[in-house]
Amino acid sequence: MSAQVFHSKAPFRLESGQVLPELQIAYHTYGTMNADGSNVVWVCHALTANSDAADWWSGLIGHGRVIDPAQHFIVCANIIGSCYGSSGPHTVNPATGQPWYTSFPAVTIRDMVQAHRLLREHLQIQQISLLVGGSMGGYQVLEWALTEPERIKRLFLLCTGAAESAWGIAIHTAQRLAIEADASWQDPSPHAGARGLKAARAIGMVTYRNYQTFMRTQSDPDKEKTDHFRASSYIEYQGEKLVKRFNAQSYWLLTKAMDSHNIARGRHEDITTSLSHIQQPVLLIGISSDLLCPPEEQRLLATYLPDTSYHEIDSSYGHDGFLIEFEKIGKILKDWQ
Repeated sequence: MSAQVFHSKAPFRLESGQVLPELQIAYHTYGTMNADGSNVVWVCHALTANSDAADWWSGLIGHGRVIDPAQHFIVCANIIGSCYGSSGPHTVNPATGQPWYTSFPAVTIRDMVQAHRLLREHLQIQQISLLVGGSMGGYQVLEWALTEPERIKRLFLLCTGAAESAWGIAIHTAQRLAIEADASWQDPSPHAGARGLKAARAIGMVTYRNYQTFMRTQSDPDKEKTDHFRASSYIEYQGEKLVKRFNAQSYWLLTKAMDSHNIARGRHEDITTSLSHIQQPVLLIGISSDLLCPPEEQRLLATYLPDTSYHEIDSSYGHDGFLIEFEKIGKILKDWQ
């Protein structure tokens, strides 16, 4: 199934005060909305994913899965700033007739949510039965729950937090330094910064998994080796794989957007007060071995969200467990629903 595209010709004001002259949102839908509109499941994706949630989360979304298009109307929109069809560095700036590239303005998680709201209105969705997001997708869910509480009935959060941590910001800064070290990254080209992006992905992979995962899957049985190690090959492969499907300018921009995440900004004195305003029932899942967004961040959410069911999955897959442990996640979601 190919992505659909919604074009809004109205100016779109960003949180920074800058204005996009128009907005383009790529999105996928699965299933059919029922007569009273009560079966909408909206999935918010993470950093380098696209709007085809049934592809990258096929263990949870699809016929016979816990989120089934036979029962639900499922929506996933590509976030602005990305490179999968929504407005971003590689879409055309109507003022110049050329791609934006690095002139595309800074975006925040709140800007992404504002774009989601426009698409919701376009699709004539009055209420979202379940709003779902893992990692950066969870940032969007929390923001949206505070922005339109009357529209959202329940939340499903995985491996996420109420604000970007100092640890997360440090990792993203290291990744951006890797991109910036590639002299081509600001070039007006779809392939700009490829070597920097490969290095940034390498940094990311170390945080998405963990010591146990690498020891189990990437250790070399040959004790005589002095070079060309399996772990090195794996990291090289993962970097090349991302370069083939993503681009450095979007990666740089979106890591900045993640750093901006703080649900208390401009709202309340502290995060705990903001969390107390989220009254919807919440299913919350953490992964025991997650290095990037460790369980202590989910435990904070569980402590201050008024109506939360918290589950911690014992998994060796680290942060990526929210994309891999679909059988455990699916059972928890099915039991909760």
